[in-house]
Amino acid sequence: MTLPTPTQTADALSVRTGSRVQVTRSLPEETPVAMVYDGTTHAVMMASPSDIEDFALGFSLTEGIVTDPAQIAEIEVVAHDKGVEARMWLAEDRGEALAARRRTLAGPVGCGLCGIDSLDQAIRVLPDLTGIGPILSEAQVMSATEDLRGWQPMHDLTRAVHATGFMLPGQGIVLTREDVGRHNALDKLIGAMNRQGIDAARGAFVLTSRVSVEMVQKCAMAGAGIIIAVSAPTAHALRLAQGAGLTLAAFARGQGFDLFSHPQRLKHEVSDVA
Repeated sequence: MTLPTPTQTADALSVRTGSRVQVTRSLPEETPVAMVYDGTTHAVMMASPSDIEDFALGFSLTEGIVTDPAQIAEIEVVAHDKGVEARMWLAEDRGEALAARRRTLAGPVGCGLCGIDSLDQAIRVLPDLTGIGPILSEAQVMSATEDLRGWQPMHDLTRAVHATGFMLPGQGIVLTREDVGRHNALDKLIGAMNRQGIDAARGAFVLTSRVSVEMVQKCAMAGAGIIIAVSAPTAHALRLAQGAGLTLAAFARGQGFDLFSHPQRLKHEVSDVA
């Protein structure tokens, strides 16, 4: 079988004051995607049926199943009538570690916090990123989410998906991924960056979503020192960013932003206006 297309069309009745018009809308497809390691399903997420190999690699890295892409011997994407499997075969030591982790699972797993068995594991220790990352200008941060808008073809069609972009100083947004799930979009981007040899420490992740605990964890595990988001962080996500040495800029919407943590990566620009 072939993968579903990322978008589908549907007829609808557009109701406005004084009028009703039949229209055709583009809708994002949403498909169950199973992450299967060494023949056993670890987690199933509802996701956009695109960039599945990027998704599988990024998920494996950000969830700590592997620490290096080379620890995945093979990735095979298999489409079924009810969903998609991302089948991965791990290096022996990683397979044994995952099998031990799987034996302690207490219940079903889901988006973001997959394959954990305790509250301690939910808030895992993150790498210290204090000395990592470039220096950005305030103008670069202000323009980041606006720049990302030009890289969202699926959003332009559907108005119903998230995007995550990676920004390099002096180059702007260089790579993006979209998905119905914000975690999925980030995992896909991280997987794509690894495939293309793009070092997360050289730039910043730009998010169309709020900043949750899981988003901070995934960015930190990827090795990025800066997060720029269009919406707010949760209080716990901010504490994690502060502890991990991440610069977190939120409410970034063209004309300004709120800087919540580690301002040393931003170059302050003094206005000439008195």
